[in-house]
Amino acid sequence: MTVSVDILQQFPLLATLPKVTLAELSKTSELKSFNKREIVFSKGSLPHHLMFLFDGRLQGVDFTMDGKEVGCYFADPGDFFGELGVLDNHIHPETVIALVKSVIVFVPRQLIRPLMTSMPAMAEALTLKLAQKLRQAAEQRRIIGLANPLQKVCAQLWVMSQVNPGNLQTAKIAMMPTHQELAIMINASRETVTRVFQLLQTKALVERQGNDLMILNVQVLQAISQGVQEQL
Repeated sequence: MTVSVDILQQFPLLATLPKVTLAELSKTSELKSFNKREIVFSKGSLPHHLMFLFDGRLQGVDFTMDGKEVGCYFADPGDFFGELGVLDNHIHPETVIALVKSVIVFVPRQLIRPLMTSMPAMAEALTLKLAQKLRQAAEQRRIIGLANPLQKVCAQLWVMSQVNPGNLQTAKIAMMPTHQELAIMINASRETVTRVFQLLQTKALVERQGNDLMILNVQVLQAISQGVQEQL
């Protein structure tokens, strides 16, 4: 399915491009749907597109030497991914999986790469996004290295949370991942994550609201995630 200019303009990385350039991209870009747990691309595959998540949620994963799945990042609507392969033309370093039914825009590498390196506003946006991903990767390594399961889960929730500007006591995680998806991110078992969540809910620290998770006490969550508070 082809992609309209209006859809392309919704992505922050593309929003600064001239309409004539977006019109050219729209002619060769594609909109594709992926079912839950369907692979978008696999580690080791060649990069042919820069991809933008229009709707849904994705998870980037890698695998240990013994084949264990380890989470790298989540992607939300508006995010782009697959940029490393687009930039250096090497294979993709991770596998990306749809966590829910997702819609993705595929922009051909041969068209988008020259823009990424020649358009100042786009190059700046790309640089800032890559810097953010590097910081997230460093934080993810720190979380995986933690020994306390409660601290691990709280640290991951803290990274994913969006503090409410009108109420600094609470925060929200939209489209909260499943316990299994969260376990993959922190290198723990699903059972361990479930036990921690039962404790957090019993202590009224978190609450489910549909597909979202509300954090009812941001200060306590942050204190546990940073090791200042060791237990509830």
